[in-house]
Amino acid sequence: MRKKILLLGSGELGKEVVIAMQRLGQYIIAVDNYKNAPAMQVAHEFEVINMLDGAELDRIVEKHQPDFIVPEVESIRTERFYDYEQQGYIVIPSAKAANFTMNRKAIRDLAAIDLGVRTAKYKYATSYQELKEGVAFTGMPCVVKPLMSSSGKGQSVIKTESDIEKAWDYALEGSRGDLMEVIVESFIDFDYEITLLTLTQNNGDTLFCPPIGHRQERGDYQESWQPMTMKDTHLKTAQKMADKVTKALGGSGIWGVEFFVGEDGVYFSELSPRPHDTGMVTLAGTQNFSEFELHARAILGIPVLDIPLVRNGASAVVLAENESGEWPTFTGLEKAVNYKNTDFKIFGKPTTRKYRRMAVALAHGSETCSELVIKAKEVAKKIKVH
Repeated sequence: MRKKILLLGSGELGKEVVIAMQRLGQYIIAVDNYKNAPAMQVAHEFEVINMLDGAELDRIVEKHQPDFIVPEVESIRTERFYDYEQQGYIVIPSAKAANFTMNRKAIRDLAAIDLGVRTAKYKYATSYQELKEGVAFTGMPCVVKPLMSSSGKGQSVIKTESDIEKAWDYALEGSRGDLMEVIVESFIDFDYEITLLTLTQNNGDTLFCPPIGHRQERGDYQESWQPMTMKDTHLKTAQKMADKVTKALGGSGIWGVEFFVGEDGVYFSELSPRPHDTGMVTLAGTQNFSEFELHARAILGIPVLDIPLVRNGASAVVLAENESGEWPTFTGLEKAVNYKNTDFKIFGKPTTRKYRRMAVALAHGSETCSELVIKAKEVAKKIKVH
């Protein structure tokens, strides 16, 4: 069973997917818009193209004729996936899932309007004037996000009238691709947010990983921990919502489904049809399989029977402080290893920029998740990017 997999997007999450696939004997072609991307370093072949160019996508699909097309980032001409499915290619999880979730408008309308899943109040805007009208509709404070972005890029909170123009400009700067539209949504008074990793299987039941808690800064995750302690009724509600949305989109794979949880219950936020950055905590051995191994098994049709919690875990990111030339170096590794039950992964990104995620620190054990987060952060602090 040696399949050919075309991986569209070759960052640190894609790299872990390639490693998981390699361990199952598969053949990988890693694709991204720059050379030496992390996943390219461990794949059999690589391609450097603009994935927003439909003709270029068509060319490499025709060239490689893969068994599976696996999108790992947002900035892809995803509407081409429908045609690939008609040609007999398998898109992971499905062309519909990839197309809908790469655009916040499609997924939000599916969840809120078509499926009746509870979300924040929201409006769309294609101009500064429409954003002002959207803010009037949702009220302040409110959150503005580009319809297409990742890792919190372009997201901001509007608290006063003077914030609106800045939020509009910032959202457009952070937008991926060529879509100049934003979503403005009411601010939910939540106690915490979770990622519920959801595994859909063609050859088995839909399964849920223990919930993952996380903290964000500048719209990007900084620490995550598993499990997140929460009321059983809230967890069951989140699981039902995740099941409903993933079933509507179809296909098999791991999904990162995000929720806000407050006193008044659970709100659906977003989902990614692929491994989630907060799920890097699963590299700490918190489950029987990491999220990347689960994704690989679902793609290949290898059934997973259950996903038990093995031990508590936490992750903390290592960020670059400024821009560098090619191939940054790392120091402090010999100090980072002086903490029991910890580890770190360096992603191998060829360049840095301010706040770019370059590595992750991991901690596991019988301590509480709060204690493990502190330990993971201590490890991360020891590692310096130059």
